[in-house]
Amino acid sequence: MFRLLKICAVVLALAGIVGIGVYTKNRWLPWLTPAQSETANASDASQAGVALPNEQVNLSPQAQKNLKLTSKPLLPVTYWRTIQIPGTVVDRPGISDRGVIAPVTAVVTAIHHFAGETVASGDALFTLRLVGESFQTSQTELFKATKENEIVQEELERLGPIAQSGAVPGTKMIDLRNQQRRLAVTIQAHRQDLQIRGLTQIQIDSVANGTLVSEVTVLVPAGWNSTTQNPANESAVFELQQVHAEIGQHVQAGERLATLSNHESLFIEGRAFRQELPLLQRAAEEAWLIQVELLESTEYDWQSPIPPVKIHYISNTLNDDNRTISFYLPLHNQSRTYERDDEQLFLWRFRPGQRVQLHVQVEQLENVFVLPAAAVVKEGPESYVFRRNGDIFDRKPVHVLHQTPSEVVIANDGSIPPGIYVAQSGAVQINRVLKSQSGSAPSGVHVHADGSVHTNH
Repeated sequence: MFRLLKICAVVLALAGIVGIGVYTKNRWLPWLTPAQSETANASDASQAGVALPNEQVNLSPQAQKNLKLTSKPLLPVTYWRTIQIPGTVVDRPGISDRGVIAPVTAVVTAIHHFAGETVASGDALFTLRLVGESFQTSQTELFKATKENEIVQEELERLGPIAQSGAVPGTKMIDLRNQQRRLAVTIQAHRQDLQIRGLTQIQIDSVANGTLVSEVTVLVPAGWNSTTQNPANESAVFELQQVHAEIGQHVQAGERLATLSNHESLFIEGRAFRQELPLLQRAAEEAWLIQVELLESTEYDWQSPIPPVKIHYISNTLNDDNRTISFYLPLHNQSRTYERDDEQLFLWRFRPGQRVQLHVQVEQLENVFVLPAAAVVKEGPESYVFRRNGDIFDRKPVHVLHQTPSEVVIANDGSIPPGIYVAQSGAVQINRVLKSQSGSAPSGVHVHADGSVHTNH
């Protein structure tokens, strides 16, 4: 009997121990399987949207000021992926530069403007003394034809009343009228010839009256309308780029005397590789805008941004290197003027030879987040941003869709919800502080609150 009671007591004791163990398993089980418990807790916390302690860092206000931290809410936007292509500002053929030629064979006797000066349509550039026989002959023939026409007209007026009475044959009057028409054609031809050679209408009228011209003044031509591709009637302003003639020089008809330039309308020449041609063709067909970035140092004080432009045309031939293809974009120049020695001079914002970077749109990414490059830190295959909650920054993994030296495009896949505030800079430094707090900093170093790493002393 005593033995039976002893066995029952042992069974009851074991049952009590088992019951207590089952009741307190949440306390002692993590000690037996710590890795599995931590993984489960991390998974539960992640699903609940709660940041783990080793994914948070607390930065003092002073540390935030040292890092110049700012935060902004995440907003989904539409982003254009672009490719960068180098470009150069070049003259627009037929519009930017303009040659001034000698209209006749002559000797240069005066130069009225020099390189660097600003001239307007109608201003005198050169005075030439005529030495060509053809010009003198044209003047003489115009004077002779004009006088003969006057004589024929007088004869017609004298014989008109007599012809009506029948005293003069009608054929005589017909011959005189035919001669008058031939002389009119000759006069018109000589007047046009002299006009082409640079004489004004007043000078041509003087030649017709017997005052022959021995000197010709070469004037600044009219402007060029880049919109209609036709000469403009209104006055235009040019920069005298180069003077090719000298005083006393004998010049032939058609020889260049000077080069004028007007940099108001230019081209940007981009050079793309052949594999980029399909992207350029689509950008041209869709009329997508291209951003222009100057590569030179900061501009003097041109405040207005460079407006985006569209592709004007793509070259149909390869360049000399057989690897690149040129394409051209119109560029409307900006200018200022200043006074010097009673002369108005121009300052242009863009000049041929300047190097630019072209950002060509090739793909549209919708419903994405765009952050500065300093807002994202990479660790192996992972990329992180830091969500701000007061002085606490939570590290959040993200999926990077596209990255440039200045921007990072993040997928709106639910890993971080829209509207939360994210640090816009200092991600690398904050990540260092986080690693130091979690005990993963390298041995022999310590990390300060501003993210800098120093060796232990």
